[in-house]
Amino acid sequence: MDINIEESRTADRRDAPIGVFDSGVGGLTVVREIMRNLPEERIVYFGDTARVPYGSKSQENVIRFSEQIIHFLQTQDVKAIVVACNTASALALDAVEQELDIPIVGVIGPGARMAVESTKNKRVGVIGTESTIRSRTYDRFIQALDSEIVVFGKACPLFVPLVEEGWLKDSVTEEVARRYLSELLRKDIDTLILGCTHYPLIRSLIEKLAGDQVHLVNPAYETAQELGRLLERMNLQNTGEHNAGREMYQFYVSDAAEKFGEFANSILPYDVTRARKINIEEY
Repeated sequence: MDINIEESRTADRRDAPIGVFDSGVGGLTVVREIMRNLPEERIVYFGDTARVPYGSKSQENVIRFSEQIIHFLQTQDVKAIVVACNTASALALDAVEQELDIPIVGVIGPGARMAVESTKNKRVGVIGTESTIRSRTYDRFIQALDSEIVVFGKACPLFVPLVEEGWLKDSVTEEVARRYLSELLRKDIDTLILGCTHYPLIRSLIEKLAGDQVHLVNPAYETAQELGRLLERMNLQNTGEHNAGREMYQFYVSDAAEKFGEFANSILPYDVTRARKINIEEY
C-alpha cells in the first residue's frame, strides 16, 4: 500500500509545472529553450516587470524579491524552480535554495560549466548586468572547475533596454555592442558567455562582432539541458500522459501585462493570449 501511495505521489509531481522567474522579459529566452527541449513540461512563468531591472538593485532587495516570487510559485504547486535571471542567480540563489524542499536551478552554473568545456586557450569573457559582473559569480564557478582559466567581465547595462525596446537589429544597438565588446576582444578570449537572459536575443549581432574565433555560450540553452537532466535524475520528468485539457503555459507579471504579452509573442514558439498581473508584494 505504501509503495503504491508513493508511486502515486511521484506521478502527481511529474505532472506538476516548472516554475520560472526573471526580473522581466529576459527569462523568456530560458522558457523558449525549455519549450523546445522539454516539450512535455508545463511552465508557470513570473516576470517582475514592476521592479525591473534587477541589475542595479542591492543584493538585499534581489533576495527579498526572489523570496516573494518563489513563495508565489509555490502556491502554483511547482515541482522545480528555474531562476531565469543571472542577477538573481548571482545574488540570491544561495540564500533561497536553503529554504526550499524542491529543486532549484540557476543560469550561472550551467553556463559556467559549458564555458570551461569550450575554452581552448583558457581565456573566457562574460558580459552581463552591472550586478552580475560585480558579483564575480561566473569567475568563482569557472575557476572552481579550472583554476587556470582567466575570466574577463564586462558590464553591458544598455543591452537590456535596447532589447526590451525591440531594437534587436538597429544600428544603435550594433554601435553599443561594438563599444562594449571591443575591450573584451582585445583580451584574446576564445569563449564568451552571454551572462544575461536578454542577450541571446541579440546573439547574431554579438556573433558577427565577436567573429568565428569566439565561441558563444548561451546559458538559457544550457539551463534547459541541466533542468532536463535534473528532472530525469529525480524521476520528475513529465511524460505528457496527463497534459490533455491542461493549461501548458501560464504567464504572470507584476506590471504592464499587455506589453509583456506582445514581447512574449515576438520570441516564443507559442501564442501567449494572456498574461495575468498580480501584486507580488502580497507574497
